[in-house]
Amino acid sequence: MNMLRKAFTLVELLVVIAVIGVLVALLLPAVQAAREASRRIECSNNLKQIGLGLHNYHDSNHQLPAGWIANISTGEPGWGWAMHLLPWIEQTSLHDQMDATISISAPVHEAPRQSLLPFYRCSSDARWEPQVALTDDSDNPLFNVGRSNYVGVYGTEEIEDAPLDGDGVFFQNSRIRFADILDGLSNTIVVGERSSRLDGSTWTGAVAEAAEGMARIVGSADHPPNDPHAHFDDFSSYHATGANFVWGDGSVRLIASTIDEDVYRAVATRSGGEVAQID
Repeated sequence: MNMLRKAFTLVELLVVIAVIGVLVALLLPAVQAAREASRRIECSNNLKQIGLGLHNYHDSNHQLPAGWIANISTGEPGWGWAMHLLPWIEQTSLHDQMDATISISAPVHEAPRQSLLPFYRCSSDARWEPQVALTDDSDNPLFNVGRSNYVGVYGTEEIEDAPLDGDGVFFQNSRIRFADILDGLSNTIVVGERSSRLDGSTWTGAVAEAAEGMARIVGSADHPPNDPHAHFDDFSSYHATGANFVWGDGSVRLIASTIDEDVYRAVATRSGGEVAQID
């Protein structure tokens, strides 16, 4: 006696495939959102370490590191706040490979200046590459430097117009103390995110001969985070709703892309006298 074995009909198989497709379509956005939430937390933790490092640096030196240190006429050596912070974020060995009295571009710095530092990277950055290939204003290649997603807050003005006179906490040869932040540490941003969407930023410093050299280490609150009209020197991220910032008190909070521009500029200055708070 022949036994007939049951099997799916073509219609039943197509229905099953369609149901699986719908389930995948429903689950995929949730999976992507969960992954981005994880990346955002990792990014926030990086900034918390930077904030803690800044406080430890201030405790030891009674001031924050300069935005970048440079001779007014030559722009050298150019080393920035993120390089000087290295010993306070457990990177003393790398810091000791660099001579802060000579230029970033010196041959002796070829290897250390290209170092990849994971805590200066936001994993949400879709265009991340370990190094930034610097060029001069005529697009001639110079050399590579290590990339960073975090830049100091210069303030609200154009960096190139007054590099020595930012109204934020990091500018050329700055020596800002917490006592100088008259608007209050909890009301003032000091470091923020910068994605690689427009170009690359660096943890090394301001290379005098490089295009956008100063803007690669500090940023201006010219446009709100992720504004479609933003310039390279603005703050930005690949987070959906805004960008993370370290505040003067060491906390990390996201500033939404929808923030009022006047409020945004107020929290980017250290002593503007504005009453501006962001919950």
